[in-house]
Amino acid sequence: MQLHEKSITIPSSPDHRGLIQHLASALRYSHAAGTTPLYPGEGDIPVRLAVTSLDDSAYSCEIGYLAGADHSLAEGHHSIFAFKQRNGANAKEFNVVYIVPTGIGAEVGGHAGDASPAAQLLASCCDRLITHPNVVNASDMNEMPANAEYVEGSVLCRLLMGTVGLAAVRANRVLVVFDSQTDGMIENLVLNTVESARSTYGLDCAGIYKMDPPLELTALSSPTGRAVGSGRNVHKLFDLLQETAGDYDAVAISSLIGVPDGFHEKYFNSNGSMINPWGGIEAMLTHAVSHCFDVPSAHAPMMESREILNEDPGRVDPRMAAEAISSSFFQCVLKGLKQSPRIITDPNQMAAGGVLTARDISCLIIPEGCIGLPTLAALEQGITVIAVREGSGLTAGELSRLPWRKNQFFVAENYWEATGVLCALRAGIAPNSIRRPFSKLEVKTWQDADPRNATVGRRQQ
Repeated sequence: MQLHEKSITIPSSPDHRGLIQHLASALRYSHAAGTTPLYPGEGDIPVRLAVTSLDDSAYSCEIGYLAGADHSLAEGHHSIFAFKQRNGANAKEFNVVYIVPTGIGAEVGGHAGDASPAAQLLASCCDRLITHPNVVNASDMNEMPANAEYVEGSVLCRLLMGTVGLAAVRANRVLVVFDSQTDGMIENLVLNTVESARSTYGLDCAGIYKMDPPLELTALSSPTGRAVGSGRNVHKLFDLLQETAGDYDAVAISSLIGVPDGFHEKYFNSNGSMINPWGGIEAMLTHAVSHCFDVPSAHAPMMESREILNEDPGRVDPRMAAEAISSSFFQCVLKGLKQSPRIITDPNQMAAGGVLTARDISCLIIPEGCIGLPTLAALEQGITVIAVREGSGLTAGELSRLPWRKNQFFVAENYWEATGVLCALRAGIAPNSIRRPFSKLEVKTWQDADPRNATVGRRQQ
């Protein structure tokens, strides 16, 4: 069982409508739960999708797959393209989803938890902020807002697609899995991080397992420059999770991610201009785990050696500083998973009180030009979307090209402006009413199509 990435070009749909179904059909995946995929290979399960370019003729897509999976693994699980239209919207709360896709080099959120201040600001303007590890994970730090829900990326996607709900928990039993290393000091960094979490904020550790042989994760770049990767020995991790199912509520993974020699020095000397290479394969792995086991999961890269640990990175870009001062990079994962909400897939339980579903989401905030299933799901669900231009990173093109409903889509120049739009939406104020110039409404005429039969009308432009 392996993780890998493929690039595929798909003809565009008319006016970019029905994109979720269009992509699913083009990739030959059924929306039905448990259906075996027909493309690209026997037993391949898609776990992550990004549209990397969009025009009137075609879509370029990069898709992460879990390859070589046993067919039984997919039974009872929806395809990532499964979509369920929400039945109305719940206006009792104002809940916001905030996504910064992993591996796109976003200037805000593409480094080590550097989107945390933005998350704190946005969280102050809503009842609940539902976000994912890439936004708030800062190596050995995690300063997520008190009203934030820490949700793995694929689960957050399925929330917007309408196929899962989220239920609050008091605490999770967190299973810890880490790679075996020849240097015991590297292993002890992970173990001491777990013990410190137990002793300082009361983490409930469901067990610690050492992978021997270790997972083989490698950081790679896609043709468009996105951080992706490949992974081997994934079946050993899945065997462990299947064998211990019922003993844990969430999975924290620490493993080595291979990068070229000398890469760390080059990375820290880039002044933040290089795309963080580790996040891509991390997202592919956790998407696969959470998709197949319906549990919260998160990953942190292990320190490669004591030589790298002892290297002086010098004065680094502030957005990378959390990485420069950390040793295990694992504390952020444990803190986030401690109270990550439980994943609900049963439709009857999703309808129960207190379960957060797509009906309860008021707004999605993303970097401008980022097109993946969460964006397309919000489009289809009628959820308001705010796209932030500043610090957006790699983009697929102008999101305004998609067939948004009137006043469903707003572009903000920065997070200050996005916060203003968010506050207006929460207050029930049309955001454009605050802007100037303030134009008059266009008056349209409605005339009878046939003066002898006034039951049919025609709108005059």
